[in-house]
Amino acid sequence: MDALGCMKSLLLAATQYRAAKTPPNAALLQRSLEVFSGLKLTQLFASNQILPSECLSCLIELLEDADINPSLTLSVVSLLSQLALDNETREALQNTYNLTSVLAGVVHRSSTNLSDPVLLQSMQLLQRLTYNVPVFCAGANIDELISFLLHHVQSTEDELTIPCLGLLANLCRHNLTIQTQIKSLNNVKSFYRTLISFLAHSSLTMVVFALSVLSSLTLNEEVGEKLFHARNIHQTFQLIFNIVVNGDGTLTRKYSVDLLMDLLKNPKVADYLTRYEHFTSCLGQVLDLLHGRDPDSSFKILELLLAFCSVIELRHTLRQAILEPSGLPVSGNTRFVTRSKTFEPSVALVHLSNQPLEGSEDCSVLALQLFKEIFEDVINSRNSASAEHFVDLLLPVLLDHLQMPEQIVDELLVKKKCQRIIKAIDVLTNILFILLLCGDEILKMHASKVLTASQCTSLIEHQFTYSGIDTGFGTKAMDSKMCKLAADTILKTLDLMSRLKQDVPGMEVSFYKILQDQRLIMPLTFALTSDHREQVQVGLRILFEAAPLPDFPAIVLGESIAANNAYRQQETEHASKRIQMQSPMTNVTSVRSCPSSDGSTTSNIQELIQKLHSGLQMKEPFTDMRISDIMDVYEQKLSALASKETRLHDLLEAKTLALAQADRLMAQYRCQRAQAESEARTLAAVLKDAERKNEELNDLLKAQQVESERAQTDIEQLFQHNRKLQTVAEEHEILKISSVDLLQRYETTERQYKDLQITCNSLNKQIEAMKKLNESLKQQHDRTAAQLIETEDHRKELQQQLQERDGKIATLQQKIKVLEEKLKAQQKEKTDMEQTVDTLRKELSKTEQTRKELSIKASSLEVQKSQLEGRLEEKEALVKLQKEELNKHSNMIAMIHSLSGGKLSAEAVNLSL
Repeated sequence: MDALGCMKSLLLAATQYRAAKTPPNAALLQRSLEVFSGLKLTQLFASNQILPSECLSCLIELLEDADINPSLTLSVVSLLSQLALDNETREALQNTYNLTSVLAGVVHRSSTNLSDPVLLQSMQLLQRLTYNVPVFCAGANIDELISFLLHHVQSTEDELTIPCLGLLANLCRHNLTIQTQIKSLNNVKSFYRTLISFLAHSSLTMVVFALSVLSSLTLNEEVGEKLFHARNIHQTFQLIFNIVVNGDGTLTRKYSVDLLMDLLKNPKVADYLTRYEHFTSCLGQVLDLLHGRDPDSSFKILELLLAFCSVIELRHTLRQAILEPSGLPVSGNTRFVTRSKTFEPSVALVHLSNQPLEGSEDCSVLALQLFKEIFEDVINSRNSASAEHFVDLLLPVLLDHLQMPEQIVDELLVKKKCQRIIKAIDVLTNILFILLLCGDEILKMHASKVLTASQCTSLIEHQFTYSGIDTGFGTKAMDSKMCKLAADTILKTLDLMSRLKQDVPGMEVSFYKILQDQRLIMPLTFALTSDHREQVQVGLRILFEAAPLPDFPAIVLGESIAANNAYRQQETEHASKRIQMQSPMTNVTSVRSCPSSDGSTTSNIQELIQKLHSGLQMKEPFTDMRISDIMDVYEQKLSALASKETRLHDLLEAKTLALAQADRLMAQYRCQRAQAESEARTLAAVLKDAERKNEELNDLLKAQQVESERAQTDIEQLFQHNRKLQTVAEEHEILKISSVDLLQRYETTERQYKDLQITCNSLNKQIEAMKKLNESLKQQHDRTAAQLIETEDHRKELQQQLQERDGKIATLQQKIKVLEEKLKAQQKEKTDMEQTVDTLRKELSKTEQTRKELSIKASSLEVQKSQLEGRLEEKEALVKLQKEELNKHSNMIAMIHSLSGGKLSAEAVNLSL
């Protein structure tokens, strides 16, 4: 099936479905949408034909219908996504059909179910439509869309977070109304915190979206000054350059480049970038991206390089990087190495500037514009030596751009070719100025040999012919944009010819011949009345060259300028009146009045022709030298009237189309009214059901209140039980503390016992020494009986020693008494511990079921008590043994006294002990 048949079947299926939304009609419409999407007719909808416009209107109306089948909605959104791949179709959907507001309504209806695929498809299509396009905040459903985006961005992350954040970045960029609306929200600070938290996300797409929204909202505010401060801006630059070089895809690279371009518009950020120490290495990595095969990425990289050229210092660095690439580091390595010639950025730029016209993105125009900026920097820096080797490489490409192909049918390709020619001539002009600076006559002669006068003349003739500037009276004028491009091409070519007229043979003759051509009036008129400074300057230069010539039509030029200014004034007045017209009746009356004005215009033209012929017949005997100028003036007026006639015809066609659309809309409104009445009836039934459900819910609410009261009483009982358990736990903690104190006391008694053992050992050693001394005395008594006097003295000394030892023994006895008292105290403590253990047993018997752990610890305490009793019995046995040993010692002391002459009885010794 051909394209026209598919369109008609789609319109028929949509009409049947809107009339009766039955499953067979829905299946037929679904099949028509699938067949239509399979044809991939994107460029057909960019034209102003009636049938494609009707199809687009039908698709938009299907989306506006809230009762449409979700599967049909998904098919329509996917089909519109496919059509939006074409730039002109996307502009038509945005400007003519207001698809943004319609999709915002779809998002608002689908926002209740976040897993709906229609919501994701609509968000992605909205992101594509609003990229680099201003959106009016007053449009329908835009406020709800912004509220949904803000809420979803601050909620939990899912598959919709990245499309929502990207769409929000599009809406906030260069849109003060939406920025003010978001800043006036109460929770804007929490929204800022959410965006700042996204800067640490693992996804580079999420990071660049969040940073883009932050820059749009806070760049000139206090938050932006903190975020993009001199301390943080270098990290921000490094982050953006990393995303540009190592982005997740073309979409991420696009947004990162746009973000950097927006930041460069701020003078402070631009100054920070000039002082960024790693800018040279980052620029080298960016230039290496020009060698990629993705035209979208190359287009955005060229836009970024042109944005660098807006800052003088960065343009100087960029010029050095392109014309002197030997000092730049290779991407991925900061060491300075020599690049191969195939990877030089200049070679990549030349390749991009020579791409075919059929490409999706016109990288050639941007590459030529970048060459122009680079050569302007060369001219300003007076460093022409760096550009000499590059001119040889670029000159053949530029001259190839100046050659017009023989047959180009597509008007879009013609416009692209004219834009490339204009940029190529600008670059050639700068190159000629550089060659003039450096005085390189060889290159200049080479350029003059390759660029001939016939080539320039054929280029201008082609522009005269194709653009419709040389059309005679009564022919339809071409597109005004195409005429302006052709006029700019002609004037730029003439400016180039004026610079080369002394160097190229035959160039001067051809140049002055074209200056006296009547067809040059229209390009000069466009240039002198243009809004661009450069076009006005070129037009003035050509005018100064042409004004002294004898056959230059100066009067016709003045009339043409006046007519163009009058036409502009009429256009502005007509636009203001068209804005003021609101009612459709006014449109109808204007449509009906158009044929009468058209007839009056043609009658006026015929009368003017008759008067002109009669005036010529009357003045035939007289030879007036200025009659040719008068004829030219009238021809110019007639051509202007003819152009007005064509415009009026176009206006009539547009008004008839608008009237047909108004009739169709009235029929649609009638259908919608019937649908609204049926919906009102269904809503009344729904209201009754809602009242009945409300009563049931009231009963449920009362029952739930009773259950809540019961739950509160249960909670209070649980709180009381919890308090009791807390008291038991506190008692348990007190018992723990008392057991710890008992352990500490046991350790102290054990240390005292060890001290007593040490003292007993020392006493045993002294007794053994006493025994030895007694034996030695016995031997001395037997051997030295004759020396009694001496021994008496010695005895006295011994008595004194014995008295001292008696004192020591008395002190030891006192210590023993103290130890006995301590033992008695320990026995008392033992009895106290037994009493406490009895009380603990009683308490443990009470709380044995609830606190099993306490019973286990109490049993451990009983074991410890039994161990202490055993140890105390051992100590008592030791004390008895010590008493026996002391008795033995007393007997020994008594024997010593008896041997020494003192008759001290053992009983007295025992008593003293």
